[in-house]
Amino acid sequence: MNQEKLMKRRMIRALILFGITFLALLVFIALYIDETRRVQETYHRQYRTNLQKVSEDIQSYVNADGDLDLRYTRIVSDMSAANAFAFLMDIPERQKRTVNEITTCLMKYPEQMREKLKELDTAVNDINADLDKGYDEADEIVGSVNKKGH
Repeated sequence: MNQEKLMKRRMIRALILFGITFLALLVFIALYIDETRRVQETYHRQYRTNLQKVSEDIQSYVNADGDLDLRYTRIVSDMSAANAFAFLMDIPERQKRTVNEITTCLMKYPEQMREKLKELDTAVNDINADLDKGYDEADEIVGSVNKKGH
């Protein structure tokens, strides 16, 4: 009889310990999900900020008389930063690919892309406004670049 009471106490302790451990696990899972959501919001905010800077840089380039190479370098730099955040975000692969291709075209084909900056500005603004047509417009720009020449 004494043995049964001892076993009951151990079983109750084990169940209580299991319950506490399970609750702690649920709390850690909830904290992880919340932190992941906050990090994604931060990435999304930075992505939008960089796309806004690309648009401002394009306007500066189009309206400038002076150092166009520096202004173009700023466009490439801000687009590269947006590209980096796009790969960190939970967005469709098509959108990541489009942003990456625009960044690549800006880097590899500056002569051709300088002629397409107004269209790129429209596409970037549409992307920043969460319009899917912005990605379609960007894909058209990428498709119009002659990748075999400069």
